[in-house]
Amino acid sequence: MLNDWHPDVMEFIKVKEDLTKIPGANLSVCVSDKFMQAVKNDEDWDLVFPDFAEDDRYDDLWDGDIDTWRENGGKVKVYSTVKAKEVWDAICLAAWKSAEPGLHFIERSNTESNTWYFEKLIATNPCGEQPLGPWAVCNLGAMNLAAYVKDGKFDFDSLGSDVEVAMRFLDNVIDANFYFYPQTQESQMDIRRTGLGTMGLGDALIKMKIAYGSKESVEIIEKIYSIIRDHAYLASSNIAAEKGSFRKYDKEKYLQGKFIQRLPEYIRKNIAKNGIRNAVLLTQAPTGTTSILSGVSSGIEPVYNFEFKRKDRTGEHIVYHPLFEEWKKQNPDSDKPDYFVCAMDLSPEEHLAVQAKIQEYTDSSISKTVNAPNDYTVEDVNRLYTKAYDLGCKGITFFRDGSRAGVLESVKEEKKEEKKSSEKDYGEYLIERPFVVKGSTYKMTTPAGKAFVTINEDDDGEPLEVFVNVGKAGSDVAAIAEAMGRMISTTLRLRGGVSARKRAVEVAGQLMGIGGRRSVGFGSSRVMSLPDAIGIALATHYGFRQSESNGVVQKNGIGGQAHLTIGQPVQQQLPLQAELKADLCPECGEHTLVMEEGCAKCYSCGHSEC
Repeated sequence: MLNDWHPDVMEFIKVKEDLTKIPGANLSVCVSDKFMQAVKNDEDWDLVFPDFAEDDRYDDLWDGDIDTWRENGGKVKVYSTVKAKEVWDAICLAAWKSAEPGLHFIERSNTESNTWYFEKLIATNPCGEQPLGPWAVCNLGAMNLAAYVKDGKFDFDSLGSDVEVAMRFLDNVIDANFYFYPQTQESQMDIRRTGLGTMGLGDALIKMKIAYGSKESVEIIEKIYSIIRDHAYLASSNIAAEKGSFRKYDKEKYLQGKFIQRLPEYIRKNIAKNGIRNAVLLTQAPTGTTSILSGVSSGIEPVYNFEFKRKDRTGEHIVYHPLFEEWKKQNPDSDKPDYFVCAMDLSPEEHLAVQAKIQEYTDSSISKTVNAPNDYTVEDVNRLYTKAYDLGCKGITFFRDGSRAGVLESVKEEKKEEKKSSEKDYGEYLIERPFVVKGSTYKMTTPAGKAFVTINEDDDGEPLEVFVNVGKAGSDVAAIAEAMGRMISTTLRLRGGVSARKRAVEVAGQLMGIGGRRSVGFGSSRVMSLPDAIGIALATHYGFRQSESNGVVQKNGIGGQAHLTIGQPVQQQLPLQAELKADLCPECGEHTLVMEEGCAKCYSCGHSEC
């Protein structure tokens, strides 16, 4: 996250248009109310930073907060002055092109925060639902809303009583938890922040035969989340009567909080009497893994899709979302009802209407992806981001279908004119492969999963062939890996010209640095993609790159081709393989990795990055 006043903000906004840059992070711009007003009024906007060359207090006082620096009389250098709308338009264009950056309205998060009088929120956690101060943490949990729908009716009473149990549980976890840093423990004991949220909203609405995003859905959503809010605050206040309030509780100031002022009067009176155990209680976090375990839709998202293709050892099958499958069996010849709404059926504005309504009843923030069709325009993004601010959202994550290329999309290269020679069999151009070769196998951790890269050599130590094994047999990622191995092997075995070793070095140089949707590892151990991993293995093998966490696991003589058996994950009986445009899953290799809740989740094997 980078603030809207920072001199590098324009570069930051555009950097992810090249997806090889910063592949391991979600980017957002922290936007202030002052900036939004300047955009609306078409005013100038200064990009500034402390004048560290002229102000010798910089090393001691600078903490990243430009407002505090100015209040303390710190000198500020204006690096450039631009139109605020120029910055805003750049944000919208970049989001349209590459689905980043998102926005977080950081000043709103601070003014709305229950901790406004003692904590400065400076950024969110990676999925954007939890604005936090320095060293701060949050304790997350989610209510499964689908479980409260019986015979098409929502059991509001049971939800309310269960929320009170959940709050006591989350508060107990704060004390039971282990903290790696003393500063983190101190911060949490000062605040006792919890993040009670939900999963299964999409399924709950289907079970009530209500279309997600409709006016009726927004009305029922308001009732559900007001009950969650009220019972959570009542429970925390009652627990405070037993165990005491969070350490930084100040009755007078806490009750002045903007969110607290919107609570029902009886709850505010209860807080005034008992105090409150937890300063911040509610959030809407990603539930990628836990919702899969529960067999329901993620977080506050709609169902991603109702029909999936699943490939297994017995072939290809059509698999349906459980609720849709149940309806289809009972209505085999009927058209799908309007209340079966999936993510791409909704307009971005309908996505946003749900998010904004839930934000009204959530004291922290929300992790949600606003999906848009491919033909959504830059002007549409501009209106959407503006509306998110006007509706009171604290942030927004946007994803236009097709705006991100696949992880292993082939890199386009200029075609070189081939030299014509006398016609011969293709095999005559290749060095013949000996009956026995010696090789080394490198075990690599890659964004596409565990990969085994085998480099075989002839008796003179010249590279002869490369085999790449990753993913399960028959998967797309396994096919791509095999193709790369064959192409590299062909390059190494061509007769004439430079030595095979020099070719291997050239191949490594071409492959290293190719980035995909995400990376694994850090620093010199970072692997940006499967091609990058193969390049690293070659570079390590021939001594111009030192291997660290990725290293040799096998180095011995290999008779014939390398045959390695890789353990496969157990298939989960879940709705699998979205037909919508999806990425390759790093766990199972299928085209089933989709963006939900600002996070990637696989509908084939259940892999989640959150």
